[in-house]
Amino acid sequence: MQENKRPHFGSKIGVILASAGSAVGLGNIWRFPYETGNNGGAAFILIYIGCILLLGLPIMISEFLIGRRSRANTAKAYQVLAPGTPWKWVGRMGVLAGFLILSYYAVVAGWTLEYILEAITNSFSNQTSSDFIASFETFSEHPWRPLLWLILFLLATHFIIIKGVEKGIEKSSKIMMPALFILILILVVCSVTLPGAEKGIAFLLKPDFSKVDGPVFLSAMGQAFFSLSLGMGCLCTYASYFSKETNLLKTAFSVGVIDTFVAILAGFIIFPAAFSVGISPDTGPSLIFVTLPNVFQQAFSGAPILAYLFSVLFYLLLAMAALTSTISMHEVVTAYLHEEFKLKRSQAARIVTGGCILLGILCSWSLGIGRSYTLLGLTLFDLFDFLTAKIMLPLGGLFIALFTGWYLDKKIVWDEITNQGSLKVGTYKTLIFLLKYLAPIAITLVFIHELNLI
Repeated sequence: MQENKRPHFGSKIGVILASAGSAVGLGNIWRFPYETGNNGGAAFILIYIGCILLLGLPIMISEFLIGRRSRANTAKAYQVLAPGTPWKWVGRMGVLAGFLILSYYAVVAGWTLEYILEAITNSFSNQTSSDFIASFETFSEHPWRPLLWLILFLLATHFIIIKGVEKGIEKSSKIMMPALFILILILVVCSVTLPGAEKGIAFLLKPDFSKVDGPVFLSAMGQAFFSLSLGMGCLCTYASYFSKETNLLKTAFSVGVIDTFVAILAGFIIFPAAFSVGISPDTGPSLIFVTLPNVFQQAFSGAPILAYLFSVLFYLLLAMAALTSTISMHEVVTAYLHEEFKLKRSQAARIVTGGCILLGILCSWSLGIGRSYTLLGLTLFDLFDFLTAKIMLPLGGLFIALFTGWYLDKKIVWDEITNQGSLKVGTYKTLIFLLKYLAPIAITLVFIHELNLI
């Protein structure tokens, strides 16, 4: 009876789009092009795809089978599958990571709304590079203006979450993910037809293996891991809403393909436009809010209306990608409070939204008026980013691989992957090998690399 009462996705396409929406976010559109620009272009992309196949997909499949088998939120899942053991802390760490990430991620997500308004009001026109820098610094350090967008973004997320799994998460995913693809394709066409765009296209398609070294492999593994939203419980929670008929391997592969496709297409938006005006898109966090507005104005200087439309559509794309991710992170914590503390879903969602607004405000202030208040030399925004991205998520991914590869009864793993033996899975032994050996070693190396120990 418990399984029948549990919410579930209503369709196969809903499962794929919701899971893909969880993975697709700002990291695809900003971090992937930035990492590609720093690490040899097409050579990095080839290594990245290999890391998705050998590292990302096995961990994703593990999260899927843990979530579906347990039919519980990510914290309870480990208690169901490993009762009376310390494994429960893996799920709880995922919930905490999701909450902390949502708190500071929503700050940056709110910035996309500000830039949509800036683009719509044509505020980017006739500005110099120094103007874009000054404008971004003034806005991000403002004591209250970023807070309005932060709150608005979290309220939009909240509205979708309280609608439930099928009417909220699945329905919104079916609207936003196709819209996101349409926006991407429009922007790609505009970018690759610019004068001089062929240099950016060549950079994406012609590998430069002279730049490939150990750190490049580690960067590719790290990007693959973080791009798929592994280790924070999003995919595990979503999988608890999967039906028994859902093919976990096919779903994971579909999500991996969509996530990678979005990231590569983002490169086809950014690189041709940047190369057409002689700017290398490897400027770090300022890329999407400082460099790109300048790039768009220069690239379409002969056609102001195209510069206007390109800017509006690009920041709309960013906001939509951010929203699909905030929904999944919100759901992780909401499901936990709803099920563990027997709260109504709406009550749990209000607590999450309220808590994230409070922490988000503090994170936003830490970039401006609260910058002098630090812990371990880090502002609150940077501290949350460090704790989650460099410690909690890699540890979560490592423990997921060890849990599935070494601890979990292999009959359970086999039953979930083959849907009780109804599916033929010729890669089962390879999957177990990757989870037992390759994934733990690779994640450990990424973990050490991210902490700058190697």
